[in-house]
Amino acid sequence: MPRPTTKSELITAAGAGWDKMWEMIGSIPGGAQSVVFNFENDPKLKEAHWARDKNMRDVLVHLYEWHQLMLSWVNANRNGEAKPFLLEPYNWKTYGDMNVMFWEKHQNTLYESAETLLRESHGKVVALIATLSDEELFEKKHFTWTGTSSLGSYCVSVTSSHYDWAMKKIKTYQKNI
Repeated sequence: MPRPTTKSELITAAGAGWDKMWEMIGSIPGGAQSVVFNFENDPKLKEAHWARDKNMRDVLVHLYEWHQLMLSWVNANRNGEAKPFLLEPYNWKTYGDMNVMFWEKHQNTLYESAETLLRESHGKVVALIATLSDEELFEKKHFTWTGTSSLGSYCVSVTSSHYDWAMKKIKTYQKNI
């Protein structure tokens, strides 16, 4: 599916990715709660997230935390509070460390809680997107706080693109079992 360029396409892509991701999660033999990832034997998987995420809960809370970044960032800036997308002190060169912090934060989170958190945050992100116009979403520099990008590109990143990332992990896990 091409990258969305309208609100309608964004909502459709987010919903389709969401549904497909949950369909894949539901097809995991023995249930998603019991998944233990082991990607160590695949030399092609060099990115840090392959070593970081050890189970399905880790993937779900990762998605949840990125939803929280989006919601907090948009709500703060819409209310006049200048706030960067990434948490302080992180930046786009160090956001991997922020992802590790999210991982550490949720090591005691139960799978069922992670699922509930993610389902709620997805609903909130889609509801937020629904309040915005095509111009607000896809016109570059429409908001000063999005820099040279569009708000929609961030929305794509935390929804459909991130769901694709999760599905790639699930597919790789399924190939390895």
